[in-house]
Amino acid sequence: MDVLDTALEVIDLRSFSNLWYWIALAALWSSVSHWVLGVPHDMIQRARREGGQAQADVEDLVRININRLLHIVDSGALMMVALAAFWLTALLVLAFWYDIEFAQAVVLLFAPILLVVWASVRASRRIVAEAATGEALFRRLTIHRRVVQVIGMLSITVTAFYGTWQNISVSILN
Repeated sequence: MDVLDTALEVIDLRSFSNLWYWIALAALWSSVSHWVLGVPHDMIQRARREGGQAQADVEDLVRININRLLHIVDSGALMMVALAAFWLTALLVLAFWYDIEFAQAVVLLFAPILLVVWASVRASRRIVAEAATGEALFRRLTIHRRVVQVIGMLSITVTAFYGTWQNISVSILN
């Protein structure tokens, strides 16, 4: 038992002091900001530079992904909002009423993703309404990417401050 106790003292298994949590946070936001409406950002940049087939590929990918997203939203929006509200409320109660650190970590990971989903639906509807192609499409995708990056930066900042505060609070109590 002494070896196990020593290992658990050295390797802190709480969420905000766990290196894997911060790696997951960085990987999540890196991935979300790279894939703009399902299209890798490097493809958008190449299409903007080269045009031709690269532009046609990006326009096709955007059309496919937007139609898929809007179909899902239009056919099941009520159920998706109800499930998201239920799970977010359950997580918020566990996190901040019952003070469960793992639930706090999950809320800080996934609650901002709901904002990204909302922004993606909004950008998709604008692209469809404008029938955007070419430079207008690239501009709309770039704006959406920047919105997602701002949400990500704010999320990472809030998570870092809250995680630091949580770690300091736990170390003071012990």
